[in-house]
Parts: sequence; structure tokens; C-alpha cells
Amino acid sequence: MDVVTALDRLPKVELHCHVEGTMRPGTVVELAGKNGVELRTSDPTELYRYSNLDTFLEIFWLVQSTLGSREDWARLAYESIVDGAAHGLVYRETFFTPARHLDAGQDLADIVAGLAEGLAAAEGETGVRAMLIADIDRAYGAAAGLAMVKRLVELREGASPGAERVIGVGLDSTELGVDPTDFAEAFELAGKVGLRRTSHQGEETPPSHIWAGLDVLGSERIDHGLSSLQDPELTRRLAGERIPLTVCPNSNVVIANAVPRLELHPYRRMREAGLLATLNTDDPALTDLDLGREYQSCMEAFGYRWEDMVAIALDGVEATWLDESDKRELRARVEREAAKLAAELDPPR
Repeated sequence: MDVVTALDRLPKVELHCHVEGTMRPGTVVELAGKNGVELRTSDPTELYRYSNLDTFLEIFWLVQSTLGSREDWARLAYESIVDGAAHGLVYRETFFTPARHLDAGQDLADIVAGLAEGLAAAEGETGVRAMLIADIDRAYGAAAGLAMVKRLVELREGASPGAERVIGVGLDSTELGVDPTDFAEAFELAGKVGLRRTSHQGEETPPSHIWAGLDVLGSERIDHGLSSLQDPELTRRLAGERIPLTVCPNSNVVIANAVPRLELHPYRRMREAGLLATLNTDDPALTDLDLGREYQSCMEAFGYRWEDMVAIALDGVEATWLDESDKRELRARVEREAAKLAAELDPPR
């Protein structure tokens, strides 16, 4: 077995993947036609070219806009997990960002129920386990973010269908010109009711935004965190407290244009500094990517060995919000299957 195939089959966790960014191009076209969304082309992949995060978001929002009903969300979630499972995904904590749909009149209850239905169907078919993180869209402001969290609390307290799948809240969308501390009230409420917290910080912003994510928002993970190495004190804290960073190297090249080439990405330096930096795809359908290729391309770009990639996969398990029993079980599975794959490698590792 060659190492590319082995990496594709290696059991992997993903903690930074936006479900809307996994939508198949064919599904984009079908849902656009169904819901009256005009596309400039019959092949949406022609639109998938980005000069920075904000130009990417224009396309992301277009893809999002094709989701018009509970059934659409269910289809999206189902296909997302089926596609991930084909490349070694075994567990995912996946983002969804409903602000635009809520603003257009959709009910969060229907969105959550649809996503949960799709995830359950995919779990039954693939064995992959998946949970949800409700992301606040920075572009809609603090009031909308707080309203979303309040509604989510209502759904959880009322045992609304699928609400148990939502285990945390996050913060995404445009970073530039937005103060993360504006969302402190929403994050405080989320923490009070037992929701886990993470936030996109440091992709296009300085270390001060990562500090704010930790100390003001109470984030237990940081999504991206590229600028963390610019602040030695921050690096020491992240490493010392084992605060996970959900890094998306290929996305940082293709979407944010944060670095010109993958081999120039700081990922290897992040891990050498002791950071719990995991590997993730971010928006794989919008970047022609999958989790197996994320691992394979990073192995090549950073000069890693098979053992390094297994260690990264195991760090992904550590960074999850699973309970300790489930973590032990998943870690054992990764170690067991990694050993079998290593024995089949040519030459064996």
C-alpha cells in the first residue's frame, strides 16, 4: 500500500469544517434551481477562486443561500458525512452558520432538526459520528449573535428535535474590522448553559484577537490561530494549557491567501513550538479538497513521516469535546488501525 492510500484510510477527526462548505457542486445547482437562486454558471466550481477571506465569503454566502428548507439542510448534512467517510473521517464536530437564513425567515428549529436528520442517516450508513457547533456570523453583529444563542437555549430546554446535537457555539465570517469582544454576552450565555465555545481568530488578525477569544469569549479552542506564533507569551500559554488550534493549511493558502504556498505555512513551526495544532479542511467542496488530501499534502509540504501524521491524527482526538471514555476508545481505534496500515505500507513502517 502506498502512503497516499494509507493516509486516506487512516481514521481521522475533523474539528474545523463548515457544513455549508461541503456542499457538492451538483447539489448547489439542484438546490439553486429548486429555491430560485440565480447562479452565473451551471458549473459553480468556476466561481471558486478567491483573493482573500472576504472574496471567499461572497461565494460561501451564495452557496449558503441555496438552503431553503429543513429537507435541504438534511440533504447537506447527509452528503457531507458520506463524503467525509470516504476519506477516513470517523468523527466530526461541524460548524453551521444560520444568520442569513434566520434573517430571511427560516426557523432555527427547522435548521437544527434538518441537520440532525441528515447526520443520523449518514451515521447509520457510515458509522461516522458527528455533532454540531452553531456559529455566530460576525457580519450580522452582536445582537443577532445573542439572539441566536438565546433561541438555541430555548430549543435545548424544550428538547426540540436535534437540539442535543448542538454541543457548542463558535464565531466565524469576516475578521477584519470586527472586535471579537462585541460578542462577549452571547458567549457568556452559551457558557452558562453548558455549551462549549470556540472562535475563529488569527487568520487575518493579530494575536490580540486570539487573546480576546480566550480571555473575553472563553474559547476552549481557537479556529485557525495563524498569528499565534507572533506572540511568544501567547505561544507559551497555548502550548502550556494544551489549547487546541484547528488549523486548515490548504484553506489558508487557497481561501485567505495568508501564505503563497503550502510549504511556507507555519503549521510545522506551530507544532514544533508545542502547540496542539490539528489538521482540518475548512470548506473542502469549495477548495477541491478532502481530509485525506489535507493529510497527504501536508505530509509532503512539511517533510513529515507516517509516524508524524499518526501523531497529528491522535492530537485531533485529544482536541475533541468528547468525554474521556469516548476519547480513549477513539484513540485506541486510531492507534490500532494506524498500526495495521503501517504494516501494509511499502516499505513497511
